[in-house]
Amino acid sequence: MKIIGTGVGLPRLRVTNDMIAKYVDTSDEWVSSRTGIRERRIISDETLIDLGTQAAKEALAKASVDIADIDLLICSNVANSYVTPSLGCIIQGKLGASCPCFDINNACAGFLTAMDIADGYISSGKYKNILIVCAEEPSRIVDWTSREACILFGDAASAAVVTVGDGLQKMRISTKSMPDVLYYKRKLEYNPFVTKNEEGFKPLQMNGREVFKMAVSASVADIRKVVEDTGWKMEDVDMFVLHQANLRIIESIRQHLDLPEEKVPHNVERSGNTSSACIPILLNELLEEGKIKKGDKIVFSAFGAGFSTAAGTYIWE
Repeated sequence: MKIIGTGVGLPRLRVTNDMIAKYVDTSDEWVSSRTGIRERRIISDETLIDLGTQAAKEALAKASVDIADIDLLICSNVANSYVTPSLGCIIQGKLGASCPCFDINNACAGFLTAMDIADGYISSGKYKNILIVCAEEPSRIVDWTSREACILFGDAASAAVVTVGDGLQKMRISTKSMPDVLYYKRKLEYNPFVTKNEEGFKPLQMNGREVFKMAVSASVADIRKVVEDTGWKMEDVDMFVLHQANLRIIESIRQHLDLPEEKVPHNVERSGNTSSACIPILLNELLEEGKIKKGDKIVFSAFGAGFSTAAGTYIWE
C-alpha cells in the first residue's frame, strides 16, 4: 500500500491563546510555555462536513484519481453532530461517490488505524483505491470554562488516497484499556424504563499527567518495536511524523529516542491537537515544502484515548 495524495481542510478562524484568555483563566505565556501551542483553528461558520469534503477533494486532485475510481471511503472521527448516519456516508454524498463507506473511532490514532485497515483490503485484492478522511471537531467536546483541555485542541480535516504499492512496511496497533484517563461521555435521551443511575453529559475529561506518561512511554516503545521489526536502525529513518498533541510530549519522545531535531518536524504551535487529522496535516505540509523525497524512510506514531497507540514504517514512493 502507498499514499498517492493528501489534502487538508482548515477552518478560517485562527484562535490565539490571548483570545482564549478572554474566556478562561490563562495567558499566552502560560499556554505556550507548557504546550508549545500559540494558536489553533476553530470551526465558526463552516461545518465539519465542509472541511472533510474539502480535504478529500484536494487529496483526490493530488492523486489524480477520480471519485468514481474510489472503492472504499474510511472516515476517522471522534465526535460530530451526527450519531447516525456515519460522517463518511454524508461526505460520500458531498463527493458524489458510490463506494461503500464507514466511520472508525480510535481517537488520535485513527489515521494510522485507517491505514492499517486499508492495507488489509488492498493486500487482499478486494479494493484498489481507498480514500481516508479524518474529520475532527474537538472544540465541541471540551469545557470552555476551564483551561485544562480547551487550550490544547484545534478543529481540522485531512485526507489521503491510498492504493496498491510497497510504501507501507510495518504497522503496529496497540490498546491498553484505560478509559478513565481520557474520555468524553455523550448525554443519552430520556428513557422511562431505565432504573439504573446514569451520569449526565460531561465534557472531555483528561488526566493530563497520566496522558503525558502513557503517551511518551507507549510511543517510544512502539517506535522502537516497529523500527526493529522492519529491520531498520533508528539512524536509518529520515523523518519521524508524530501525533501533534503538544510540544512537550513530542520533545520528550524525541529525547528518549535520542533523535536530532531536524528529523522530528512539528506544527502543533499553529494547529493544536487536531486528533486523528494531525498526522496527514503534517505529512501534507512536509510534502508541499519538499521535505520528503522518494526513497525516504518514515516512521509514523500516534496515541490517543483508549489508551490506543499506533506506529508504522513507510518508504516514500
